[in-house]
Amino acid sequence: MVGMDGGFLAGMKPGPRMRAFGRGLLDVIMPAVTFDGGAPPQASGLSDQAWARVTFLEEPVCDGCGIAFEHDPGALGEPRCPACLAQRHVFGRARAACVYDEHSRDLILAFKHADRLEYAPVFTRWLSRAAAPLLEDADALVPVPLHWTRLIGRRANQAAELARPLARLSGRAYLPSALVRAIRTPAQGGKSARGRRLNVKTAFAVAHEEAKSVRGRHILLVDDVLTTGATADACARVLLDAGARAVDLAVIARVRSRR
Repeated sequence: MVGMDGGFLAGMKPGPRMRAFGRGLLDVIMPAVTFDGGAPPQASGLSDQAWARVTFLEEPVCDGCGIAFEHDPGALGEPRCPACLAQRHVFGRARAACVYDEHSRDLILAFKHADRLEYAPVFTRWLSRAAAPLLEDADALVPVPLHWTRLIGRRANQAAELARPLARLSGRAYLPSALVRAIRTPAQGGKSARGRRLNVKTAFAVAHEEAKSVRGRHILLVDDVLTTGATADACARVLLDAGARAVDLAVIARVRSRR
């Protein structure tokens, strides 16, 4: 049974010893394979060839949108790219694990639209590393929500499948129901930056019964891909209006093009 955040109810959770035993037994019965069909992985879920093709975003990156800097700005340099200096996002800082391109796109789209939830642990590990500076400051993690009608058509909310284990790994609170998608909007694909902002401007709200859990907290918003930042900005705005102290953003991938 799926909860509104897209997660499965965990009324009967095995203990750590039982989970370890189960993993060992599964390795014997079903040896590790890669999601991309390459040679068996060490632990990443990707073959060495697929791993090498993913462009991971390493520091130094823009503090505002997570895009990689071509040159290290240095200790006294400006930590934000020209686009973020010209027009700041509503969220404070952002980090992405990798570049969204032909090598990462198929993995992310399969995770998002094709029920490939086995990718979640891989992406969570990537995010725990890339978003480490943001996790240090965060009090709670909030996934970008799906509209309930879209959630029915999917197995899960991909953002929740990342935020839940990431919160558990980092020891932070997990607020799966803090944000709701009040309006089912058309897909963002194909829209201009302005069109994307208008499309989601009033799409999100903080659930009335969750307002207390948001107030005064430093929130880390979690999503799959950052393009123009319109969706994250819309989410951050309502969280800040509800009393959040600050809102940062963590995503699996960042498109190369800036706003």
